[in-house]
Amino acid sequence: MRTKPILLSLVLFTIFILACGSEEPARETATMQEQASAGEIVRLDPAMDEIAPAAARIEKLGGGFQFTEGPVWMKEGYLLFSDIPANVIRKWTPDGAFTVFREKSGYEGTDAPAGAFIGSNGLTLDGEGRLIICEHGSGRVTRLEKDGKLTVLAARYEGKRLNSPNDAVYKSDGTLYFTDPPYGFVKQDEDPKKELKFNGIYRLKNDKLELLVKDMTRPNGLAFSPDEKVLYVANSDPARKVWMRFDVTGDGRLANGQVFFDVTAETAEGLPDGMKVDQKGNLYCTGPGGVWVFTPEGKHLGTIKPAEVPANCGWGDEDGKTLYMTARTGLYRVKLGIAGIRP
Repeated sequence: MRTKPILLSLVLFTIFILACGSEEPARETATMQEQASAGEIVRLDPAMDEIAPAAARIEKLGGGFQFTEGPVWMKEGYLLFSDIPANVIRKWTPDGAFTVFREKSGYEGTDAPAGAFIGSNGLTLDGEGRLIICEHGSGRVTRLEKDGKLTVLAARYEGKRLNSPNDAVYKSDGTLYFTDPPYGFVKQDEDPKKELKFNGIYRLKNDKLELLVKDMTRPNGLAFSPDEKVLYVANSDPARKVWMRFDVTGDGRLANGQVFFDVTAETAEGLPDGMKVDQKGNLYCTGPGGVWVFTPEGKHLGTIKPAEVPANCGWGDEDGKTLYMTARTGLYRVKLGIAGIRP
């Protein structure tokens, strides 16, 4: 008479033990996934949840480089980025392989000091998908043609050598805007090879180079708002760590320069550097400690912090929702919720 209750109790007890035993590995797996994230995402506003969903994880794709910069996703389905002191452009493919895409990417000579920032920096694409290269050591902006030849787009302003073009972005009308700080010179502003007395923001339109701004001490990363009515520019000066915003006039010049956001008081490693914009106008700005995410109105929503301090970022993958980050010696990525604006 009591056999069935005893058997039922044993069955229920076994089910309970199995259930408890299966719960612990589930918790361990979740913890391991959290630890596997190569960094953290700091959320300061609920709006950050749309940008970086709860499941978003930062991945490290590779490391051991010298100083990474300028990521750009190619339409053929791979990523290019600069390794500045190594003077090469590297290629990453989705199968995880790293190869050298171009040697002597920013300087063709052999007399550069060891470790100097002579290589390519910012990379972008023109309307035909050709690679645009900001060359530090050579002080010029070049275009890599489909046949592998190199075309010099800009090298001198009013007869004087450019400093070290840093980052570049195209406007939809085909005008190229780029910044020109002195980082390619060993002594920067005090270097005897520096011919220009300022560090400018330029535009190249119809093969004519025009100086737009010359009063920023260290103009660096730049990006247009989705409607191209605003140009954002980073200032990588430790004494004035700010992002600026400029109104873009009807003829494409810049006016009404104002501070968009000031992080001069921040003590974390890193300076305002490369930046990108998503399709809703949010900004992703590399700066102290990580990638600072802002609304177009300048509200700080949160910060994406890979394990190393990033210097630049770029949108990639087929849907344009993956943010690739070049951070010191490594390459990282994070899948986000809003597609970015790509060249």
